[in-house]
Amino acid sequence: MSGMAARLQHNRDRAHGIGTNSKAVKYLNQDYESLRNSCLERGRLFEDDCFGAEVSSLGFKELGPSSYKVRGISWMRPTELVSNPKFIVENATRTDICQGALGDCWLLAAIASLTLNKQVLCRVVPHDQSFEENYAGIFHFEFWQFGEWVDVVVDDRLPTKDGELLFVHSAENTEFWSALLEKAYAKVNGCYEALSGGSTTEGFEDFTGGIAERHELNKADPHLFKIIRKALDRGSLLGCSIDITNAADSEAVTYRKLVKGHAYSVTGAEQVSFRGRMVQLIRIRNPWGQVEWNGAWSDKSSEWRYVSDDDRERLHDRCEDGEFWMEFSEFLHQYSRLEICNLTPDALTGDDFKKWAETEFEETWRRGSTAGGCRNYPNTFWMNPQFVIKLDEVDDDPDDGQEGCTMIVGLMQKNRRRMRKMGEDMETIGFAIYELPEEFSGMKQVHLRRNFFLRNCSAARSETFINLREVCNHFCLPPGEYLIVPSTFEPQKNGDFYVRVFTEKPADFHEIDDPVKCEVEEVHIDEDDISDRFKKLFGQLAGHDVEISAFELQRILNRVMVRRQDIKTSGFSLATCRNMINLLDKDGTGKLGLVEFKILWTKIEKFLDLYKERDGDQSGCMNSSEMRMAVEAAGFSLNNPLHQVIVARYSESDLSIDFDNFVCCLIRLESLFKTFNTLDKDGTGEIKLRFLEWLELSLM
Repeated sequence: MSGMAARLQHNRDRAHGIGTNSKAVKYLNQDYESLRNSCLERGRLFEDDCFGAEVSSLGFKELGPSSYKVRGISWMRPTELVSNPKFIVENATRTDICQGALGDCWLLAAIASLTLNKQVLCRVVPHDQSFEENYAGIFHFEFWQFGEWVDVVVDDRLPTKDGELLFVHSAENTEFWSALLEKAYAKVNGCYEALSGGSTTEGFEDFTGGIAERHELNKADPHLFKIIRKALDRGSLLGCSIDITNAADSEAVTYRKLVKGHAYSVTGAEQVSFRGRMVQLIRIRNPWGQVEWNGAWSDKSSEWRYVSDDDRERLHDRCEDGEFWMEFSEFLHQYSRLEICNLTPDALTGDDFKKWAETEFEETWRRGSTAGGCRNYPNTFWMNPQFVIKLDEVDDDPDDGQEGCTMIVGLMQKNRRRMRKMGEDMETIGFAIYELPEEFSGMKQVHLRRNFFLRNCSAARSETFINLREVCNHFCLPPGEYLIVPSTFEPQKNGDFYVRVFTEKPADFHEIDDPVKCEVEEVHIDEDDISDRFKKLFGQLAGHDVEISAFELQRILNRVMVRRQDIKTSGFSLATCRNMINLLDKDGTGKLGLVEFKILWTKIEKFLDLYKERDGDQSGCMNSSEMRMAVEAAGFSLNNPLHQVIVARYSESDLSIDFDNFVCCLIRLESLFKTFNTLDKDGTGEIKLRFLEWLELSLM
């Protein structure tokens, strides 16, 4: 229940704008201003007890307590390393990011690209920090985390060995913003080691809130150069890498001075006139700050002699700074993958950039209710959360001259990097897109069922199901309405996810789900309608007070159920029997009279027929998908969150539901709907309760 309350509060906070960049969440409830002021008042430097200067902050395996790699590491403040430390020397540039003894080049490539967009950089790295004015050993940074911005506080004790920074550092040894940024990002992800290995897109997104797409260069889009230039014009961040074929290839340097398995930044794309023809060039940066391409169009190549003086002055730089040009066709040949992070509208101000239209939702996959797996599992695939997007307007500048609507869909699984310490890893995820039939057009309260997916093929889908944090694909579809179904590859995998859609033109994007309502048919019985045989039976069961208590009801039901061989049940609990009496007890005695008992008996007979009918494999109990359909057949329409609660509350560990839990669920649902409708006299869908009233109802 506490988890449900936390989720409700999270939704309310988001509705009030908490988590936006203008009102970032205080990570771990640490407030930078109040902590700094407290340290200044006490004349002490900040020491972060949430991310201490200890081995657990370094890692859990390669950098864990028993690893030889952590020997000799000491935590030192910049004021102990140099005499005059600076947060940022002049301006933050790409040369401020040099890799250390951590395999996080993917992250450093993202940071390097970040320096190309000063507006985005200032959001992630607040520049009003220094080692001079109001210095208290505390710094803060802002990151985007699964739909919300978080403000992360760190102290400035950094891991060092032999008096040198162990991890990322600046080429200027008095500058420390990049090392402190890396520490803050390690804190968000649990430790430094959690940053080892990853995709540049992940860093791109966490620094911008943008959505990243991947392009495999061995099957490059014919319009890719144009896509790159448009992306750079929109302020997008770009990275590229070369795949490795074996462990020995990792960070191996080729004879052309390119590094395999290493993340690079793409920082420019230009066309120049070269010997009578136009040549497409692309500029790339190695985050090491050195080791550059030595082929055609490199810093010292002869090609630069044959371009105009203006182009040479504008583009050519002979410094060994890790940045170089190469011909675009050579880029496609040498590199394996390009990653582009498209920025959200709020990341860009002014009219210099074109902006995407963005929509987003966060949801969950839960065993037994919404974790349906991919289309290979038709009996459960339909249970996944479903979203609809309506594409009305075509693009202004279609790539191939054919009218269509550009759409980038990103599906991200949440918090998996932080779970590495617990031995968890990424799930394999993907999505499918279906054209929505006209009969469902404009409908928001309809969760499409199994038959729809058996009869319809997907119009598009993610390129693959993959165990990355995010799968993202670029589509161009005809105008229309489309259903997007995100899923794990296998069913019954728990996970939280975040789905976003970027479109060139505004589009209506919403989650669809069944309405929440109760249409249970009332059972009306008069005493005159009850047979003499039933009256006699009731008299024998009820005893001298001619009423049936919860204890008597439990004994009666269990005596009947134990005789049945076609139904599995562990017996009716006293709590279930009390729920039955609460539903039908009109005089408040806590017992059932003749008519009330007859109504209950009629209900149980209906429940029994329904249970047997929906038990498709005649196993004597229901699985969770059968339960969902049975609940609907009983007259209840529920949404995904409520189905999740039902499975969590009424199923066994193998997700089966026996008859007594089935009955308990239906009785409880009917009681809740009746109670609310009784209190909602005006039919507004809202009721007000005082604290004691809420407690009394909750305890019933």
